[in-house]
Amino acid sequence: MKAFAAAALGFALSLQAALAAEPVFPPASRIGIVPPQDMTVSRRFSGFENEEKAAAINLVEMPAQAYEQLVKGFTKDALKRQGLNETSRESLKLGDKTGVLIGGTMAGPVEGRKWVMAVRGQDVTGLIIAQVRGGTDGYSEAQIREALKTVALRGPISIEEQVSAMPFQLGDLAGFRPVRAISGNSVLFTDGPKDTIKAVEQPILIMASSLGAVPPAGEQRNQFARAALNANQILKEVRIERSESFRFKGQDWHEIVARAVEAESGQPVVVMQTLRFEPGRYVRMVGLTRVEQRDENLRRFRAVIDGVEIKP
Repeated sequence: MKAFAAAALGFALSLQAALAAEPVFPPASRIGIVPPQDMTVSRRFSGFENEEKAAAINLVEMPAQAYEQLVKGFTKDALKRQGLNETSRESLKLGDKTGVLIGGTMAGPVEGRKWVMAVRGQDVTGLIIAQVRGGTDGYSEAQIREALKTVALRGPISIEEQVSAMPFQLGDLAGFRPVRAISGNSVLFTDGPKDTIKAVEQPILIMASSLGAVPPAGEQRNQFARAALNANQILKEVRIERSESFRFKGQDWHEIVARAVEAESGQPVVVMQTLRFEPGRYVRMVGLTRVEQRDENLRRFRAVIDGVEIKP
């Protein structure tokens, strides 16, 4: 009788654990997993993290048709340029989903382990990137791989819901509309009928939030802002017209206005980059407009960033 009771209790506990192990979806994300123990939903990006164990899992939503090109690009050389020295590769069949899981060590000066997984659903591709910095402490290989293989995909989520889940709250949109949310911390806006914009035929505005180290006031922020602007792959021949720091609404700001060329089309454009700093975090806005619409759209870009509030 005691053996039966113990078996019944064990069955109940295992059933309870199975029921509890439901995939967790970060706010407005179509991708979810059962995260490793003690990993929580990140406030910095779409995914999960444990700062004490220096571990993170980042979830990136992509169109379904991106899967083949994504996997084709997972060559050893390409992965190494992205900071992963490949040591294992596995093809996956996860219910009605197919995928590939690649693991290895982190390339570069920081010691650690890294995994990249692509999974294809019916109408969405999920890119999942996990890393554990440091040596053999933190999460084990088995724990990370087990978590990644619990990946689940859910149906479409409205752009309004995705924007509402951002770590910032928007005020005056100055006529712009959201087109796409990225990685749980960025939103792309435009004004016009097209969602895919070529040669800046419509003005573009990108709003992004970052939790992390903020450079101290002074010249380091100027250098930080210039480096951020020049790091993009969209623009070339950037010529800065104005770069200045100032105080507004009790916050430190830095703003750059520059002329540039849209790299793909050669279209001359004007770019405005505005950074709003708070202790341990900042919001960055980048607006692009054609030269002939400069005055109107620079004013509108500034109206949007002025109305942003960072959530606690």
